[in-house]
Amino acid sequence: MRRRRNRNAAIGMEKWSRWAIAGIAAAGASLTAYLTVAKVAGTAVGCPTGGCDQVLNSSYAEIYGVPLPLFGVLGYLGMGVMALAPMGAAKLSLDKNLRNKIESLSSWGLFLGGAAMASFSAYLMYLLVAEIQEFCIYCIASALFTAGMFVIASLGRRWEDLGQPLFIGFVAAVLTLTTTAAVYSSINRPTIAVDGNLPPVVTTESTPASESLASHLNEAGIVYYGAYWCPHCHDQKQLFGKTAAKKLNYIECDPRGAKAQPQACQQAGVRSFPTWEVEGQLYPGVQNLARLADLSNYQGDRDFSQPQEES
Repeated sequence: MRRRRNRNAAIGMEKWSRWAIAGIAAAGASLTAYLTVAKVAGTAVGCPTGGCDQVLNSSYAEIYGVPLPLFGVLGYLGMGVMALAPMGAAKLSLDKNLRNKIESLSSWGLFLGGAAMASFSAYLMYLLVAEIQEFCIYCIASALFTAGMFVIASLGRRWEDLGQPLFIGFVAAVLTLTTTAAVYSSINRPTIAVDGNLPPVVTTESTPASESLASHLNEAGIVYYGAYWCPHCHDQKQLFGKTAAKKLNYIECDPRGAKAQPQACQQAGVRSFPTWEVEGQLYPGVQNLARLADLSNYQGDRDFSQPQEES
């Protein structure tokens, strides 16, 4: 009797589950698209706290140079397409067997896609709490979206053998978490120092604008925290160029580094590298020069063209 009641409930959910997933996917795609544009443009996002901007500009907000929200856009769009696929097939008056196959495959796609996205969001929530330690309403909203899609995809279909989707969903979640952890293991991973515990040599040439900005940041008392082995710290210096990077008020946080000041980093509350401190406010992650100019009220030359490698 209980099995029949559960099956009837699933039949009822089938009538609206795909529309619900499509609606959530549309909201999620809009949210992550907004964050992607803000990330690429280097602009601030509307947020009740400053945590959203700090998360978006942290070293965790990119994967191999690609903005993290962009992956969210693709994931949500994929879920939306799979949710609406059977309705689209019906509109096109496709063969019944083909429509049934599309319905079955898209159901599994929604279930596995929901499991993967929910697992990925769960890992990001871990990073938000344990590593970045900031409150980001957009991150939480996206996590709720992915969890909602997974729950609806799980309950919105009649599973003949419940053990099969449970096992496959578990495998999908484990693979997602394992892959995500492996990818993020490169975040703040040590690089090879060229001379003992000294950071790698900056190989780009400074521009007049980058030198002027670096001098302004130094005079304004703006601090740049990092570690000699941090690849993102090196990337930050590469944006300034060799001459300008030397003018920055840089503090080495690793006790093994040259002229290290780990206590200063701890007192400032630095949790990841690189981190900028502007008027007592911390901004983790690589910052583009235009954003640093805005944060520091820089009024000089803003022709921050990409510095070129030394010949």
